[in-house]
Amino acid sequence: MRRITILVADDEAEIADLIALHLKKEGYDIITASDGKEAIQVIQSQSVDLAILDIMMPELDGYEVTRQIREQYHMPIIFLSAKTSDLDKITGLVMGADDYMTKPFNPMELVARVNSQLRRSMEFSQPINTNKSVLEAGGLIISPDQHTVTLYGEPIELTPKEFDILYLLAGHPKIVFSVESIFQQVWGEAYYESGNNTVMVHIRTLRKKLGEDKNKSKFIKTIWGVGYTFNG
Repeated sequence: MRRITILVADDEAEIADLIALHLKKEGYDIITASDGKEAIQVIQSQSVDLAILDIMMPELDGYEVTRQIREQYHMPIIFLSAKTSDLDKITGLVMGADDYMTKPFNPMELVARVNSQLRRSMEFSQPINTNKSVLEAGGLIISPDQHTVTLYGEPIELTPKEFDILYLLAGHPKIVFSVESIFQQVWGEAYYESGNNTVMVHIRTLRKKLGEDKNKSKFIKTIWGVGYTFNG
């Protein structure tokens, strides 16, 4: 069986080496890159199961690397950055990252987050459960087998988390899901305080991609003080 390979892209060699040291202890193969352009070259030439990206890198920053990755791949992406503001974190998640950690960081917490993301990724890569069927509502078609979404025949490009949220809601129309419930079911881990913003950011981006907003929503309806429901 092929060993799991993780890309660590950071222009600070000391940080990349520290991350590599801890992840190798977990049995992972590690490839390092010192800039964004090299990170893209690694991903295009080798099988990578998860990427840890710094945001402020030479050549291409982490946002652009993520954008290019998301054009072709569904691997988990974890941002590791000195940028600590909520806006930076929200931007990272909107761009397609699955998690965001700030520097300085606890290496063991990073390992735990890597394990969590890989566990979810491996579960997703297993043969599709026969109970997961194509969902259709009001011109929207959601295919779990192909992991695609179309609206009136036009493809809608979603990140893995956005897809999971939409499929969860659409698969249980009229049922109201709390933010905590969505986080636990989609992220597959215990809810924590910042998880509220994480879910809200993904919902906001999902609505925008579906051509709606909170004041005029067709598919995702906000139940104020409770959560979200599918209204297709």
